[in-house]
Amino acid sequence: MGQNGKDKGEGRIGRRDMLKVFSAVPAALIPLGSAVAAEQKTSGKPAAKAASGYQRKTFTDHEWESVKVLCALIIPADERSGGATQAGVPEFMDDWLDFKGGDLRAEIRGGLMWLDLECNHQFGHDFVRSAPAEQKKILDRIAYPKKSVPEDSNYVAFFSHLRDLVVGGFFSSEMGVKDLPYLGNKVVADWEGCPPNVMAQIEENLKTRNVGLSLETQKES
Repeated sequence: MGQNGKDKGEGRIGRRDMLKVFSAVPAALIPLGSAVAAEQKTSGKPAAKAASGYQRKTFTDHEWESVKVLCALIIPADERSGGATQAGVPEFMDDWLDFKGGDLRAEIRGGLMWLDLECNHQFGHDFVRSAPAEQKKILDRIAYPKKSVPEDSNYVAFFSHLRDLVVGGFFSSEMGVKDLPYLGNKVVADWEGCPPNVMAQIEENLKTRNVGLSLETQKES
C-alpha cells in the first residue's frame, strides 16, 4: 500500500497523504461526510469515539480483530497522534453499519471474509494472522482501483468503502480533529484576520496548485 517511497514504513501511507488517497477513490455507498455531520449535529459528539466496554452490534469476534488491524493499517499511529483504532473508529464502524444495515453492511462483512479466504489460500492462515508483507500483498491488489484487475472489482469496491468509513470516522473523531488541526468553532474576543504565517502557506499552496493545473492542461492539449 506504500506510495512513491514516501511512507515511513512498508505498506503504510502517511496520514496527511491519506486525505489525498481518500479523495481519489470512488465514493462510498453512503454520503459519509453528510452522514458524519448529521450524527455530530444530533448527538453533539464526534462520530468516532473510543468507548470502554463497548458492546458490539455488527461484527463477530474474528471480524472485530480484522477491522482493528485494517484500521491500524489505513491510518496508523504516528508521532503526532494515535491511529484510527485508538480514535475509536472500529466502534464507530460497528455502530454505523448496524444503523445502516443492508448492502453496505453485507459488503463490508463479505469483504472481510474474502480477505480471510485469500490469505488462507495463499499463505495458509487468515488475514489477522498474516505477516505484514502478506497483508500488504493482498491489500495492494484492491487498494488502487486504476491498477486492479476486473476480477477483483467487487473487492476493490469493498476496500474503497471500508477506507471511506475509516478515514471519515477518524477525521470526525476528537483525535482526528486535533490531528488536522481543525481551528474552527473557537470563540475569539477580536478577529485580527488570518495570521501572516498561515496566509503565506495558503498562498504557497495556491501557487503549487496553479502550477499543477497548468501542467495538466499542457498535457491534455
